Amino acid sequence: MTWRRLFLAGLALWMLTAGVTYLTSNPILIPTLVLLGSFLVPVTFVTWAFERRDSGEITAELVLRTFVVGGVLGVLGASALEAYLLNPSVWMYVGVGLIEEAVKLGALALLTRHLAVKSVRDGMILGASVGFGFSAFESAGYALTSLFTASGLSLSNLVTTELLRGLLAPVGHGLWTAILGGTLFAWSTRRHFVLTWRLVFAFLGVSLLHALWDSMSMIAVLVTLALTGEPWQYEVLLRGAVPEPTPTQVTAYTAATWLGLALISVVGLLWLWSLVRRSHRETRTPSRVYRVRTGPLVGSI
Repeated sequence: MTWRRLFLAGLALWMLTAGVTYLTSNPILIPTLVLLGSFLVPVTFVTWAFERRDSGEITAELVLRTFVVGGVLGVLGASALEAYLLNPSVWMYVGVGLIEEAVKLGALALLTRHLAVKSVRDGMILGASVGFGFSAFESAGYALTSLFTASGLSLSNLVTTELLRGLLAPVGHGLWTAILGGTLFAWSTRRHFVLTWRLVFAFLGVSLLHALWDSMSMIAVLVTLALTGEPWQYEVLLRGAVPEPTPTQVTAYTAATWLGLALISVVGLLWLWSLVRRSHRETRTPSRVYRVRTGPLVGSI
């Protein structure tokens, strides 16, 4: 089944499940709705990427393993580290970005350490698989959490959350880990993952994109206040309360949020495109990959 057929079939099943759940109010269908909505876009993009693999070593089994095992390891590792290392602060989202990108990169390295041929394109595909797996399991958690409200179960909240996260999924975790995977595989060999300064900069850059993405709501509030804030609103803030936004500020906040997310997405996509172009120019042969070590630091995995 091609990625287009997979997406259309999955979308039809999700819409059918949402409709039946709404009409029958049957809570037994909620897990089906959550899983279909959370996994549809990630699985579709991984399928699309798999169709563009570079070597015969990238099998459906390996992609499935990186998606499921890598995604679960990433979610569990990030949850544990964030619980013990992070506290609410201005820099919290920087910590979130560093931790989540680190655990996804670690999961990718663990699951692909035995590959004989490591090309940039295959690194991007497997990195995207880990990232989309992380995204799918994380989205399922967000969707399930949004279901519970003070007034009871809210199906509309669940559907809205899945639609929004599905729309943004292609430019989130999958994109960021694809960049890291391509950079990691660029100079790695059969026996070693080569750790270069370019990989370090890629990790820091992707973590920064991640942090900006997560903090965009707060950034949009600050931008909106700076551009349209009223004196009385600053006085309310000084008293420790939250002022009521004006209609103009609501519009400005929404525009700033989406503009910021769009800008982060464009930067990530251009970065990935540069790696794709590099993969087209790649001239290494498998025998040379096995023998030659490049980069200032080589570590066995």
